[in-house]
Amino acid sequence: MGLRKNPNNMNQKIFIKTFGCQMNEYDSNRIFDSVKKIGYEKTEKYEEANCYLLNTCHIRDKAKEKVYSEIGRVKKIFRSKKKPLLIITGCVAQAENQEMLKREPYIDLVIGPQAYHKINDIIINYTKKKEKIEETEFDAVSKFKYLSKIKNEAGKVSSFLTIQEGCDKFCHFCVVPFTRGPEYSRPFKQILDEAKYLVDNGAKEIILLGQNVNAYDNEGYRLSDLILNIEKLPEIKRVRYTTSHPKDMTEDLIEVYKTSKKLMPLVHLPVQSGSNKILKSMNRKHTIEEYLNIFDKLKEINPKIEFSSDFIIGYPGEEDQDFKDTFNLIKRVKFINSFSFIFSPRPGTVAENLDLIEKKISFERLEKIQTVLFENQIRANNSFKGKVVDVLVENLTDDKSKAFGRSEYMTSVIFNGKKNDIGKIVQVRIKDSNRNTLFGEIITNSDQKVA
Repeated sequence: MGLRKNPNNMNQKIFIKTFGCQMNEYDSNRIFDSVKKIGYEKTEKYEEANCYLLNTCHIRDKAKEKVYSEIGRVKKIFRSKKKPLLIITGCVAQAENQEMLKREPYIDLVIGPQAYHKINDIIINYTKKKEKIEETEFDAVSKFKYLSKIKNEAGKVSSFLTIQEGCDKFCHFCVVPFTRGPEYSRPFKQILDEAKYLVDNGAKEIILLGQNVNAYDNEGYRLSDLILNIEKLPEIKRVRYTTSHPKDMTEDLIEVYKTSKKLMPLVHLPVQSGSNKILKSMNRKHTIEEYLNIFDKLKEINPKIEFSSDFIIGYPGEEDQDFKDTFNLIKRVKFINSFSFIFSPRPGTVAENLDLIEKKISFERLEKIQTVLFENQIRANNSFKGKVVDVLVENLTDDKSKAFGRSEYMTSVIFNGKKNDIGKIVQVRIKDSNRNTLFGEIITNSDQKVA
């Protein structure tokens, strides 16, 4: 479906703006791989676009209003030009669907995350009939079957690869089960084939993606099997995965850290709160004791493994002791990179109707949490000063004067590399750092094994 050419769209240009998570970035790349088949070229100059596509995120408060604000900007840009085809995709499209077409007549098409395999046909039909369409049916099987026929041409040294979508956990604060549907794991062979496509197109690192990536389960194959098979590709130097759920951190996945040669030692494992009471209220399905058990097991396997996480501060019912429990957890684990937000109710979730904590208290708690999280981050980066780190080089900086890559812990590294270092693992001696970035000088550009 959708592979036919459309004469009306030949030499048309599409501008894609992506909001939110890595999965949306993956989806945006695959959407372009699809619409290329009907004659679209990608443009980075939005003012010359014939098609303007917004791939939206619904995970945080005001996400919907950001979309309408962006549409207002598009209307101004094209006030004196021919109106582009305006397509809204992603989770806001799924959640709002028909309401978007009613509220903003400038929108032409609304397409949910599980209907991207239909996008070519939807565009072609629209150019013929000019009928506004909302397509938000959940059909992950057909989506990935279709996308598997189109080569993933992301062309990046570090490439995303979605292996799992949707969620069956129904955390009380989260809209993902309603915007991405139930958990679906892609066929094992389909994923390995796409990994090979990515390698053919220059990938040296593959980041496996899923709303609950470690819930992957297809015909008995688990995430651990994928990691061990993907790392057999000789061109692949590093493997990562995100985002995980503590409930699905199975023994076989933990054991992979003993045997894998290319799995990186950073575990992103969202905990959300350090309080068992709040975790139960959130319907998180794990306890702090279980979380710390995972932490201790991985640290025993490899003391160099570090953790990053997500925290929701000011969740309804959070009292001083609950906040202290979260604070103490952060002190115990020493997360090296984390995201923290004040709770914001999402429409359609159980938590939407709970009594909110006073804003002043939530802001004060967030500030305290972020202070210690940032201190951990700064301390971790400072610890690399004077040391040599392995860096996978991704590109040059905008002014071409330096090279950019990432350490084993996903930390940005800027150093005096050259264009021919791109795609290689090089050794960089770290001279300086700030909260987010390491700065250093290259000492060799020879590839090497990464433990």
